[in-house]
Amino acid sequence: MERDLLMHLPVVVAVAHRGGFAAAASSLGMTASAVSHAVRQVEERIGQPLFARTTRSVALTEAGRTLIATIGPALADVADGLDRVRSIRGKASGHLRINAPRIAMPMALAAIAAEMALRHPDVTLEIVADDGLTDIVELGFDAGIRLGGMVAQDMVAVALTPPFRAMMVASPAYLARRGIPADIAALPSHNCIAFRLIRSGGVYAWEVREHGRDMSIMTGGSAIVTDPLQARDLALAGVGIAYIFEPLVRADLTQGRLVTVLPETAIEEPGLFVYFPKRASLAPKLRAFIDVTRAMRERATSSRNGRST
Repeated sequence: MERDLLMHLPVVVAVAHRGGFAAAASSLGMTASAVSHAVRQVEERIGQPLFARTTRSVALTEAGRTLIATIGPALADVADGLDRVRSIRGKASGHLRINAPRIAMPMALAAIAAEMALRHPDVTLEIVADDGLTDIVELGFDAGIRLGGMVAQDMVAVALTPPFRAMMVASPAYLARRGIPADIAALPSHNCIAFRLIRSGGVYAWEVREHGRDMSIMTGGSAIVTDPLQARDLALAGVGIAYIFEPLVRADLTQGRLVTVLPETAIEEPGLFVYFPKRASLAPKLRAFIDVTRAMRERATSSRNGRST
Protein backbone atom coordinates (compact mmCIF):
# COMPACT_ATOMS: atom_id res chain seq x y z
CA MET A 1 0.00 0.00 0.00
CA GLU A 2 1.25 3.50 -0.81
CA ARG A 3 2.61 5.16 2.30
CA ASP A 4 0.83 8.50 1.86
CA LEU A 5 -2.54 6.76 1.47
CA LEU A 6 -2.02 4.71 4.63
CA MET A 7 -1.31 7.80 6.74
CA HIS A 8 -4.63 9.37 5.67
CA LEU A 9 -6.84 6.39 6.57
CA PRO A 10 -7.07 7.17 10.32
CA VAL A 11 -8.35 10.63 9.37
CA VAL A 12 -11.12 9.08 7.26
CA VAL A 13 -12.10 6.82 10.16
CA ALA A 14 -12.14 9.79 12.55
CA VAL A 15 -14.52 11.73 10.27
CA ALA A 16 -16.82 8.70 10.09
CA HIS A 17 -16.80 8.08 13.84
CA ARG A 18 -17.09 11.74 14.87
CA GLY A 19 -19.77 12.55 12.31
CA GLY A 20 -18.05 15.53 10.70
CA PHE A 21 -14.83 17.21 9.64
CA ALA A 22 -14.71 19.78 12.44
CA ALA A 23 -15.23 17.19 15.17
CA ALA A 24 -12.60 14.91 13.62
CA ALA A 25 -10.16 17.81 13.37
CA SER A 26 -10.65 18.62 17.05
CA SER A 27 -10.09 15.03 18.16
CA LEU A 28 -6.99 14.63 15.99
CA GLY A 29 -5.45 18.00 16.79
CA MET A 30 -5.57 19.01 13.12
CA THR A 31 -7.15 21.86 11.23
CA ALA A 32 -10.42 21.25 9.40
CA SER A 33 -8.72 22.03 6.10
CA ALA A 34 -6.03 19.42 6.79
CA VAL A 35 -8.71 16.82 7.53
CA SER A 36 -10.58 17.73 4.35
CA HIS A 37 -7.35 17.45 2.36
CA ALA A 38 -6.62 13.98 3.78
CA VAL A 39 -10.10 12.72 2.93
CA ARG A 40 -9.89 14.18 -0.56
CA GLN A 41 -6.54 12.43 -1.12
CA VAL A 42 -8.06 9.06 -0.26
CA GLU A 43 -11.15 9.70 -2.38
CA GLU A 44 -9.04 10.66 -5.36
CA ARG A 45 -6.84 7.60 -4.97
CA ILE A 46 -9.73 5.12 -4.82
CA GLY A 47 -11.82 7.03 -7.33
CA GLN A 48 -15.02 7.26 -5.29
CA PRO A 49 -16.51 9.72 -2.80
CA LEU A 50 -16.50 8.45 0.78
CA PHE A 51 -18.79 11.08 2.27
CA ALA A 52 -21.94 12.83 1.08
CA ARG A 53 -21.48 16.41 2.23
CA THR A 54 -24.08 19.10 2.74
CA THR A 55 -23.87 22.42 4.57
CA ARG A 56 -25.43 20.76 7.64
CA SER A 57 -24.29 17.14 7.67
CA VAL A 58 -21.70 14.60 6.61
CA ALA A 59 -22.77 11.01 5.89
CA LEU A 60 -20.92 7.98 4.60
CA THR A 61 -21.58 6.85 1.06
CA GLU A 62 -21.88 3.14 0.28
CA ALA A 63 -18.19 3.10 -0.66
CA GLY A 64 -17.38 4.90 2.58
CA ARG A 65 -19.32 2.41 4.69
CA THR A 66 -17.51 -0.47 2.97
CA LEU A 67 -14.12 1.13 3.56
CA ILE A 68 -14.80 1.88 7.22
CA ALA A 69 -16.11 -1.64 7.85
CA THR A 70 -12.89 -3.00 6.34
CA ILE A 71 -10.20 -0.75 7.77
CA GLY A 72 -11.84 0.37 11.02
CA PRO A 73 -11.21 -2.86 12.99
CA ALA A 74 -7.68 -3.16 11.57
CA LEU A 75 -6.73 0.36 12.64
CA ALA A 76 -8.28 -0.26 16.06
CA ASP A 77 -6.12 -3.37 16.41
CA VAL A 78 -3.04 -1.33 15.52
CA ALA A 79 -3.91 1.30 18.15
CA ASP A 80 -4.55 -1.40 20.76
CA GLY A 81 -1.23 -3.04 19.88
CA LEU A 82 0.62 0.22 20.43
CA ASP A 83 -1.15 0.67 23.76
CA ARG A 84 -0.11 -2.85 24.78
CA VAL A 85 3.50 -2.10 23.91
CA ARG A 86 3.37 1.13 25.93
CA SER A 87 1.84 -0.76 28.86
CA ILE A 88 4.97 -2.91 29.14
CA ARG A 89 6.41 -0.12 31.26
CA GLY A 90 3.60 -0.85 33.71
CA LYS A 91 1.14 1.91 32.84
CA ALA A 92 -2.06 1.82 30.84
CA SER A 93 -2.29 4.71 28.40
CA GLY A 94 -4.27 6.02 25.44
CA HIS A 95 -7.65 7.51 24.65
CA LEU A 96 -10.63 5.54 25.98
CA ARG A 97 -14.03 6.46 24.51
CA ILE A 98 -17.12 5.41 26.48
CA ASN A 99 -20.70 5.76 25.23
CA ALA A 100 -23.03 6.13 28.22
CA PRO A 101 -26.55 7.24 29.11
CA ARG A 102 -26.72 10.40 31.18
CA ILE A 103 -27.86 8.53 34.28
CA ALA A 104 -24.56 6.61 34.39
CA MET A 105 -22.61 9.66 35.54
CA PRO A 106 -24.34 10.33 38.88
CA MET A 107 -24.99 6.63 39.51
CA ALA A 108 -21.40 5.36 39.15
CA LEU A 109 -19.35 6.84 36.32
CA ALA A 110 -18.23 10.03 38.07
CA ALA A 111 -16.64 8.05 40.91
CA ILE A 112 -15.00 5.66 38.46
CA ALA A 113 -13.61 8.54 36.41
CA ALA A 114 -12.11 10.06 39.55
CA GLU A 115 -10.47 6.75 40.47
CA MET A 116 -9.17 6.33 36.90
CA ALA A 117 -7.53 9.75 37.10
CA LEU A 118 -5.72 8.69 40.26
CA ARG A 119 -4.67 5.21 39.18
CA HIS A 120 -4.15 5.70 35.44
CA PRO A 121 -3.33 9.35 34.67
CA ASP A 122 -1.99 8.39 31.22
CA VAL A 123 -5.46 7.24 30.11
CA THR A 124 -7.68 9.98 28.68
CA LEU A 125 -11.29 9.05 29.42
CA GLU A 126 -13.81 10.53 26.98
CA ILE A 127 -17.44 10.03 28.01
CA VAL A 128 -20.08 10.70 25.35
CA ALA A 129 -23.60 11.14 26.74
CA ASP A 130 -26.02 9.13 24.62
CA ASP A 131 -29.42 7.75 25.64
CA GLY A 132 -29.99 5.98 22.31
CA LEU A 133 -29.12 2.39 21.44
CA THR A 134 -25.92 3.35 19.63
CA ASP A 135 -23.75 0.80 17.81
CA ILE A 136 -20.50 1.36 19.69
CA VAL A 137 -18.42 -0.64 17.20
CA GLU A 138 -19.69 1.30 14.19
CA LEU A 139 -19.02 4.64 15.88
CA GLY A 140 -15.60 3.73 17.20
CA PHE A 141 -16.27 3.54 20.93
CA ASP A 142 -14.13 1.31 23.13
CA ALA A 143 -17.08 0.44 25.36
CA GLY A 144 -20.63 1.41 26.18
CA ILE A 145 -22.92 1.43 29.21
CA ARG A 146 -26.50 0.16 29.22
CA LEU A 147 -29.08 -1.53 31.38
CA GLY A 148 -28.32 -5.22 31.68
CA GLY A 149 -31.27 -6.37 29.61
CA MET A 150 -30.29 -4.12 26.70
CA VAL A 151 -26.78 -5.48 26.06
CA ALA A 152 -26.35 -7.57 22.89
CA GLN A 153 -25.46 -11.21 23.52
CA ASP A 154 -22.27 -11.03 21.43
CA MET A 155 -20.79 -8.44 23.81
CA VAL A 156 -18.82 -8.93 27.01
CA ALA A 157 -20.72 -7.32 29.90
CA VAL A 158 -19.36 -6.32 33.32
CA ALA A 159 -21.63 -5.04 36.10
CA LEU A 160 -21.20 -1.33 36.76
CA THR A 161 -23.84 -1.04 39.52
CA PRO A 162 -25.80 -3.44 41.70
CA PRO A 163 -29.44 -4.06 40.74
CA PHE A 164 -31.78 -1.21 41.61
CA ARG A 165 -35.49 -0.41 41.61
CA ALA A 166 -37.44 1.62 39.08
CA MET A 167 -40.12 3.43 41.05
CA MET A 168 -42.60 6.29 41.24
CA VAL A 169 -41.85 9.29 43.44
CA ALA A 170 -43.42 12.66 44.19
CA SER A 171 -42.91 15.55 46.56
CA PRO A 172 -44.87 15.76 49.82
CA ALA A 173 -46.31 19.08 48.61
CA TYR A 174 -47.72 17.52 45.44
CA LEU A 175 -49.28 14.61 47.33
CA ALA A 176 -50.76 16.97 49.92
CA ARG A 177 -52.34 18.94 47.10
CA ARG A 178 -53.53 16.10 44.85
CA GLY A 179 -53.77 13.16 47.22
CA ILE A 180 -51.97 9.81 47.27
CA PRO A 181 -53.04 7.42 44.47
CA ALA A 182 -54.56 4.27 45.93
CA ASP A 183 -53.52 2.05 43.03
CA ILE A 184 -52.33 2.10 39.43
CA ALA A 185 -55.88 2.70 38.18
CA ALA A 186 -55.78 6.10 39.94
CA LEU A 187 -52.74 7.36 37.99
CA PRO A 188 -54.72 8.83 35.04
CA SER A 189 -56.18 11.39 37.45
CA HIS A 190 -52.66 12.49 38.46
CA ASN A 191 -50.08 14.67 36.77
CA CYS A 192 -47.45 12.16 35.65
CA ILE A 193 -44.13 13.40 34.26
CA ALA A 194 -43.60 11.59 30.96
CA PHE A 195 -40.28 10.56 29.42
CA ARG A 196 -39.70 10.79 25.66
CA LEU A 197 -37.31 8.32 24.05
CA ILE A 198 -34.80 10.27 21.97
CA ARG A 199 -34.09 7.58 19.40
CA SER A 200 -37.66 6.48 18.60
CA GLY A 201 -39.47 9.67 19.58
CA GLY A 202 -42.09 7.70 21.48
CA VAL A 203 -43.16 8.22 25.09
CA TYR A 204 -41.85 5.60 27.51
CA ALA A 205 -44.42 3.31 29.10
CA TRP A 206 -43.85 2.93 32.81
CA GLU A 207 -43.02 -0.65 33.81
CA VAL A 208 -44.66 -1.67 37.06
CA ARG A 209 -45.54 -4.81 38.98
CA GLU A 210 -49.14 -5.42 40.01
CA HIS A 211 -50.60 -8.53 41.62
CA GLY A 212 -47.41 -10.49 40.98
CA ARG A 213 -47.05 -9.72 37.28
CA ASP A 214 -45.12 -7.13 35.29
CA MET A 215 -47.03 -4.72 33.09
CA SER A 216 -46.51 -1.49 31.15
CA ILE A 217 -48.74 1.53 31.57
CA MET A 218 -49.00 4.75 29.60
CA THR A 219 -49.25 7.92 31.65
CA GLY A 220 -49.65 11.58 30.85
CA GLY A 221 -49.55 15.03 32.30
CA SER A 222 -48.35 18.58 31.85
CA ALA A 223 -44.64 17.80 31.34
CA ILE A 224 -42.50 15.61 29.10
CA VAL A 225 -38.72 15.31 29.57
CA THR A 226 -35.87 13.58 27.76
CA ASP A 227 -33.54 13.30 30.76
CA PRO A 228 -34.36 11.37 33.97
CA LEU A 229 -32.65 14.05 36.03
CA GLN A 230 -35.11 16.58 34.63
CA ALA A 231 -37.93 14.34 35.88
CA ARG A 232 -36.33 14.41 39.33
CA ASP A 233 -36.11 18.21 39.27
CA LEU A 234 -39.76 18.53 38.27
CA ALA A 235 -40.84 16.09 40.97
CA LEU A 236 -38.89 18.11 43.55
CA ALA A 237 -40.64 21.24 42.30
CA GLY A 238 -44.01 19.62 42.98
CA VAL A 239 -45.06 19.29 39.33
CA GLY A 240 -46.19 15.69 39.60
CA ILE A 241 -45.24 12.01 39.86
CA ALA A 242 -41.97 10.90 38.29
CA TYR A 243 -40.89 7.39 37.30
CA ILE A 244 -37.19 7.07 38.04
CA PHE A 245 -34.37 4.79 39.13
CA GLU A 246 -34.03 4.73 42.91
CA PRO A 247 -30.28 5.60 43.09
CA LEU A 248 -30.98 8.93 41.38
CA VAL A 249 -33.33 9.98 44.19
CA ARG A 250 -31.90 8.03 47.13
CA ALA A 251 -30.73 11.14 48.96
CA ASP A 252 -34.04 12.92 48.27
CA LEU A 253 -35.98 10.00 49.73
CA THR A 254 -33.74 9.78 52.79
CA GLN A 255 -34.09 13.50 53.49
CA GLY A 256 -37.84 13.58 52.83
CA ARG A 257 -37.77 15.83 49.78
CA LEU A 258 -39.47 13.04 47.83
CA VAL A 259 -41.55 10.06 48.87
CA THR A 260 -42.28 6.76 47.15
CA VAL A 261 -45.63 6.42 45.41
CA LEU A 262 -47.18 2.92 45.28
CA PRO A 263 -43.93 1.28 46.45
CA GLU A 264 -45.36 -2.21 45.96
CA THR A 265 -45.41 -1.59 42.18
CA ALA A 266 -41.66 -0.91 41.89
CA ILE A 267 -39.71 -3.32 39.69
CA GLU A 268 -36.07 -4.33 39.97
CA GLU A 269 -33.68 -3.61 37.13
CA PRO A 270 -30.53 -5.74 36.71
CA GLY A 271 -28.33 -2.65 36.96
CA LEU A 272 -26.03 -0.81 34.58
CA PHE A 273 -23.34 -2.76 32.74
CA VAL A 274 -20.19 -1.84 30.86
CA TYR A 275 -20.12 -3.75 27.58
CA PHE A 276 -17.56 -4.15 24.79
CA PRO A 277 -16.52 -6.53 21.96
CA LYS A 278 -14.43 -9.51 23.05
CA ARG A 279 -11.33 -8.38 21.17
CA ALA A 280 -11.45 -4.96 22.86
CA SER A 281 -10.78 -6.53 26.27
CA LEU A 282 -7.16 -7.03 25.21
CA ALA A 283 -6.49 -3.29 25.31
CA PRO A 284 -4.70 -2.30 28.54
CA LYS A 285 -6.64 0.97 28.81
CA LEU A 286 -9.96 -0.90 28.78
CA ARG A 287 -8.67 -3.56 31.17
CA ALA A 288 -7.66 -0.76 33.54
CA PHE A 289 -11.16 0.74 33.32
CA ILE A 290 -12.80 -2.63 33.99
CA ASP A 291 -10.50 -3.32 36.96
CA VAL A 292 -11.41 0.05 38.48
CA THR A 293 -15.11 -0.59 37.79
CA ARG A 294 -15.01 -3.94 39.58
CA ALA A 295 -13.09 -2.52 42.53
CA MET A 296 -15.52 0.40 42.92
CA ARG A 297 -18.54 -1.90 42.72
CA GLU A 298 -17.10 -4.27 45.35
CA ARG A 299 -16.38 -1.28 47.58
CA ALA A 300 -19.95 0.01 47.19
CA THR A 301 -21.40 -3.46 47.87
CA SER A 302 -19.29 -3.88 51.03
CA SER A 303 -20.33 -0.44 52.25
CA ARG A 304 -24.03 -1.20 51.75
CA ASN A 305 -23.72 -4.59 53.46
CA GLY A 306 -21.96 -2.90 56.37
CA ARG A 307 -24.79 -0.41 56.79
CA SER A 308 -27.45 -3.14 56.63
CA THR A 309 -25.91 -5.22 59.45
